[in-house]
Amino acid sequence: MAKSVDRAVGVDIGGTGIKAGIVDLKRGELLSDRIRVNTPKGAAPDDVLAAVNEVLDKLGGVDKKVPLGVAFPAIVKKGRTLSAANVSEKWVDFEAEKFFEKGLGRDIQFVNDADAAGVAEVRYGAAKGHDGLTILTTLGTGIGSAFIYNGTLIPNTELGHLWYEGDSIEKYAAYSAMERENLNWEDWTKRLQLFYDHVEFLFSPDLFVVGGGVSKHPERFLPMLKLRAPILPAVHRNSSGIIGAAALAGDV
Repeated sequence: MAKSVDRAVGVDIGGTGIKAGIVDLKRGELLSDRIRVNTPKGAAPDDVLAAVNEVLDKLGGVDKKVPLGVAFPAIVKKGRTLSAANVSEKWVDFEAEKFFEKGLGRDIQFVNDADAAGVAEVRYGAAKGHDGLTILTTLGTGIGSAFIYNGTLIPNTELGHLWYEGDSIEKYAAYSAMERENLNWEDWTKRLQLFYDHVEFLFSPDLFVVGGGVSKHPERFLPMLKLRAPILPAVHRNSSGIIGAAALAGDV
């Protein structure tokens, strides 16, 4: 779809941090500094809304005519959040899009956070020009995922919640697990290998792209992963969610 605007604002809400920036929609690059605040403890709706208002204020009072996209770590269907990964259970079956629109005083485009990152990478980054199935995974507080098939997003995949030893595999293999358990890179990558082997067996992707907080250190673990499909770091790294949310807002 041709964009009628040349810039938009993206907000990426995560389990650890809330980030925002102004995005050039033609180049897929940040026009502003990336603003970040810590995600409030417990991540309840009112507290998260206050933090989003804070990051937007720090961007300098962006004109409300500029489109705004908000990415969130949950299954998102018709503006409702149907899950709650690393945020308050109050978000489950919650009218989140309407809540943010009322609290921010403007229309928004609301999307799953990993799906936003996937859109950024297929339009402007590592997956651009790739046919077939690209699976983007975000490795941070949890594990998010996005499926892109021939350039089209298949929304709300939740590979981080594949079952492993009685719990979501993200508890075992997310970047936060390495930090929490004081694992070295080699031991953590062995956990990732198990995760990616299973995903590759199930879906036979043509390309993996890795984003999230750990993507700033691709040389520390990607060479140790042995997969049939190529695996690349996200070009936009931990800003992919901001850029993708803004890009989707610019489509509307």
